[in-house]
Amino acid sequence: MSAPTAAAAGSATEVRQALPLVSVRNLAVAYGDQPVLSGVDLEVRPGEMVALLGASGSGKSTLMKSLTGFAPITAGTARVAGYDVTNLRRGDLRKLRSDVGQVFQQFNLIPRLSVLTNVLTGALHNAGAVNVVGGFSSEHRRLAMHYLDRVGIAHKAKEPARALSGGQQQRVAIARALMQQPRVILADEPVASLDPKLADSVLELLRGIAKEDGIPVLVSLHVLPLALAHSDRILGLRNGNLILSAATAGLNASKLAALYDSEGASHDHHL
Repeated sequence: MSAPTAAAAGSATEVRQALPLVSVRNLAVAYGDQPVLSGVDLEVRPGEMVALLGASGSGKSTLMKSLTGFAPITAGTARVAGYDVTNLRRGDLRKLRSDVGQVFQQFNLIPRLSVLTNVLTGALHNAGAVNVVGGFSSEHRRLAMHYLDRVGIAHKAKEPARALSGGQQQRVAIARALMQQPRVILADEPVASLDPKLADSVLELLRGIAKEDGIPVLVSLHVLPLALAHSDRILGLRNGNLILSAATAGLNASKLAALYDSEGASHDHHL
């Protein structure tokens, strides 16, 4: 393997030195008396694409939800996009969620609306009452078209979302997340319903956003080769505990196998 270029080495150093936009310390989550996560520590820095791996029931989705206040943090701390999630002041939860772009497995588009309008809904987080009632501004529309072009489907802007393929719909969802102008992107199993070729293209797009825009991406995945091919670091959960945090370059499928031991999988219906 060839040595990294000076530019690549410099970029890696910048990522290490940048302040993390996601910082979690000793995080615990429980639903009633049922613990789901315990003692989780992690950081995600600008420019990084970090993959979150684990068997079904390991706590991946709960961890994602806890970072935006959708799951109850019962111990520890979580800072996301400059917000202390564990001690949010009144009114700050909406601000936090506006600064965190989210991409989901099921796309969450409005099928009958046009691709452009679906992307424009990403601006509602920051739109005032006049904008919501009176429609989107020309600047909003220009920006939405810019992001559609960024994800490669500007030519589909006028089509209803339901007319698009799964891979195209996920690109619309990513453009909608970018419309928020987020500081962080959380992607929860964004390629689970896509075939391998489409999955590769969507993850390449997310990683490009992380690198080029400096927006850190935390993505939960269930396919090892995809995580190994498209991430800078890998975090591994098993039974609610973070048992792995390492640079992707030093890992392979055999080193990640412990994450999927049958003994490590729990069956929490909240996940």
